[in-house]
Amino acid sequence: MTLLTDIGANLTHSSFRDDLEAVLARARAAGVGTILVTGTTVEESRAAARLAERHGQLYATAGVHPHHARDCGAHTIAALRELAARPRVVALGECGLDYNRNYSTHPDQERWFVAQLELGIELGKPLFLHSRDAHPRFAEILHHYRPAKAVAHCFTGGQAELHAYLKLGLYIGITGWICDERRGRHLLELVHDIPPDRLLVETDAPYLTPRDLRPQPKSRRNEPAFLPHVLGAVARALGHPVEELAAQTARNASVLFGLPSADPAMAQ
Repeated sequence: MTLLTDIGANLTHSSFRDDLEAVLARARAAGVGTILVTGTTVEESRAAARLAERHGQLYATAGVHPHHARDCGAHTIAALRELAARPRVVALGECGLDYNRNYSTHPDQERWFVAQLELGIELGKPLFLHSRDAHPRFAEILHHYRPAKAVAHCFTGGQAELHAYLKLGLYIGITGWICDERRGRHLLELVHDIPPDRLLVETDAPYLTPRDLRPQPKSRRNEPAFLPHVLGAVARALGHPVEELAAQTARNASVLFGLPSADPAMAQ
């Protein structure tokens, strides 16, 4: 069986503090061979890098989420530059714009989004991008800077937004949002518009537990072991065999992030 790649899991979240080893074991048992641990602040990015350096199953991203743009300062980019040099850190981000909750002002979000884009481009690192209720401004900024490799993480938008991102050459990350009959039904059609070589899957754990997962975890916590459920929803929507889609998405993650090809030895 092809080992899956979860391109986004927040494994530094406090909900994983007491049972991370068990979480990783369940992921391996479920066929998830590689997990990218998402960095959302400088400190969380350091923690993500440390996790990746201790577990062969893990890689990390390093960045500042737009929620935390207000906390950035003179040393932020230098810290991310240092983190990006670590071998297990394979992307810059999570960075972007979030005009839904506006925990940071729009000017602060844009300033630090651009700073991280520039750093990623300078270093030749892929970008792990966040956009919520920020289209078309998000696409306008990307159009100006044109990163060579980037993924629109946790895509939940509409057709115009998807096509704008595809035109910019972005990969598209699909989460358990596609399993939500209230909010994600439109994705069942939109996934047909994503070129096969630009489709990625992720859990965004501990968030976005698939609503149709049975049984639901008692804690409501999402985890990488549930990635096959997300993949299954995408495969059914596309009418493609699950194994074929597993191989394609794992291959896409390897190309985007420069990961070794899926190898059963990584799950040992």
